Amino acid sequence: MESVRAAFRGSNDDESLLDGMDNYCNLSWENRLYAFGACLVIGIFLSVFGTIEVWLGKWTAFALLYSLGTIVSLAGTCFLRGPVSQIKKMFDKDRLVATIVLIAAIIMTIISGIAIKNGLLAIICCIVQFLAFTWYCLSYIPYARNAVKSCLSGVVTSRLVT
Repeated sequence: MESVRAAFRGSNDDESLLDGMDNYCNLSWENRLYAFGACLVIGIFLSVFGTIEVWLGKWTAFALLYSLGTIVSLAGTCFLRGPVSQIKKMFDKDRLVATIVLIAAIIMTIISGIAIKNGLLAIICCIVQFLAFTWYCLSYIPYARNAVKSCLSGVVTSRLVT
């Protein structure tokens, strides 16, 4: 369990005032895992419930619920590392593009559902949001992005050859 804890916390080489904010949480590691799990379940529930709203033609509810589900799931990771450390990791060079695309897709999903009220655009933004969130999550698994790239290139190459 200690190795899992160390992997999520990262290194503490240069402790600054903001980094110290992560240490103010008095939750035990077990409670942090429960909080993360709860956020993940709530986020998935909100996203699924939002997807159901598509079939009812409620674009505003869809955009809000799906995006809120993504935000809650993402916020749950703050329990594992601490909020400041998590935000720093989000904007790390390996995750920067995925993070920017994810944030832009969340904003565009909400705008397309609330302001524009264009269902097709909201669905397209939601698909981009899902793909960006998946790519972002894969960045935490060693070699996962490379494996996905290899699989996709193999599928595309086999489709082009036949």
